[in-house]
Amino acid sequence: MLFIFGIFAFIMLVVLHEFGHMVAAKRNGVVVEEFGVGFPPRAWGKKLRKKKGDDTLYSLNWLPLGGFVKLKGEHDDATEEGSFGAASLKTKVKILLAGVGMNFLTAWVLLTGLFIVGAPKLPFESLPFYGKEQSIIQSDTKTVASKTYVGEVSKNSPAEKAGLEFGDVILSLNGQVPGDELTLNELTKKYAGQEVKLKFEDENNRKDKEVEVQLREDGASGGVLGVGVSQTVKFKSTWSAPINAITTMYQSTEATFRGIGYAFSSIVHGESEKAGEVVGGPVATVDAIKNVSRSGFPDLVLLIALISLSLGIMNVLPIPALDGGRLFLILLFRLKGKVLAKEKEEKINAWGMGFLLLFILLITVVDVRRLF
Repeated sequence: MLFIFGIFAFIMLVVLHEFGHMVAAKRNGVVVEEFGVGFPPRAWGKKLRKKKGDDTLYSLNWLPLGGFVKLKGEHDDATEEGSFGAASLKTKVKILLAGVGMNFLTAWVLLTGLFIVGAPKLPFESLPFYGKEQSIIQSDTKTVASKTYVGEVSKNSPAEKAGLEFGDVILSLNGQVPGDELTLNELTKKYAGQEVKLKFEDENNRKDKEVEVQLREDGASGGVLGVGVSQTVKFKSTWSAPINAITTMYQSTEATFRGIGYAFSSIVHGESEKAGEVVGGPVATVDAIKNVSRSGFPDLVLLIALISLSLGIMNVLPIPALDGGRLFLILLFRLKGKVLAKEKEEKINAWGMGFLLLFILLITVVDVRRLF
């Protein structure tokens, strides 16, 4: 159910982006011809006409891949009254950036709510191109929960014999909870070569199990227990929650741009595998939603917030066919004292869209190779 919710939320992020464009257009006198959820063919459509002169068609469409907004005279050189082209430069900037703003606002609201109830800690320090701890206001933020999740289980290891599987939560080792004072790795080293009582939550049936495990003497693959784990920590704030959300968004944005630079640098140096580890497309996004949904609702909401932030970042970049690219072209031609002609705009955006589709295809190939 969480996985289905995650996919639905991902689609709604695109719808919210387009909703931002629609609101900005209507508030600034630009006619919105259609606002659609999903892509054609159309399943349902209706003009609500809440206000005089509002002929917007609201539609539901069969392809659930996001949404769209259709404005009157979307090209920069359109001259009809109420068209996007006839609007002032200031209005065009507002409309084009409204979708990005909606994505940023969505991320901020979700992160603020998470910090109030308990936000999972982001492991920025583990990124090879970043290495900084998550920045929070220490005086108003406390650690409220810590869980140790099982990752890869080594073959013929004590962990495999104990029945540990991916996604299980290790609750205690000889009565000691990992993360309270010592990490699981530190605890297992402490009892290396000894028989210990291991208590864990079975991810498949949500039941607690307690077994006796004979640990190995040395730290072979996966340590003396033979398992790779991930430690999750949750931060909880009160008055500083909105500020912690902003600093998290700033760090995520910084990490995103550094990651892009790291990926391109890796490609230039012939290290495509490294690039593939930090760049992901639609397949990687769906796989991330599937994996994170196992960890619970807060982790999934965190991922949705970060995806919303990423959508905003990507759309603000000066790439033709995206909002930032369209705005860049309009501003560039204004500096030349010209209006961007329809034919030229369509040609540039077509090349930009072709580049994007090719890039997405390459990333998808990398994602599939990595996953399967």
